[in-house]
Amino acid sequence: MSKLQGISVRLPLAYSQEDGPYALNKTLGPVIKQNFKNMLLTSPGERPMIPEFGCGLRRVLFEGISGRLQNQVVTLINKQVTKYLPFINIEKISFITSDQDSHMDLNAVRISIEYNVGSIDTSDRIEISPIND
Repeated sequence: MSKLQGISVRLPLAYSQEDGPYALNKTLGPVIKQNFKNMLLTSPGERPMIPEFGCGLRRVLFEGISGRLQNQVVTLINKQVTKYLPFINIEKISFITSDQDSHMDLNAVRISIEYNVGSIDTSDRIEISPIND
């Protein structure tokens, strides 16, 4: 029986002394977080064969963040999670602007999403900002 090397390739791609040409995710928590972040950043129409996949959050990061836009983003995230990642339970979605963080540009917004995955008993947070890695 062969030893499990990894579940998926870790993004961004990087060489690993342990894994070889590509570093690997070896537990479900990082795989779920990576897939969730991918869904949040993918623009609808960008993914081949699944044109409705993705939230396209990058397009709102420099928008004037109104209450209406916040509600649209929250609704979009919840719909996408329900359809593509139903095992994720979103606990809180926050919009951070320069009013709350003086280090941010005036028109920028950072979106913070706290979530849990009950089936593997893990909680985490993803932040999407104009200066993401």
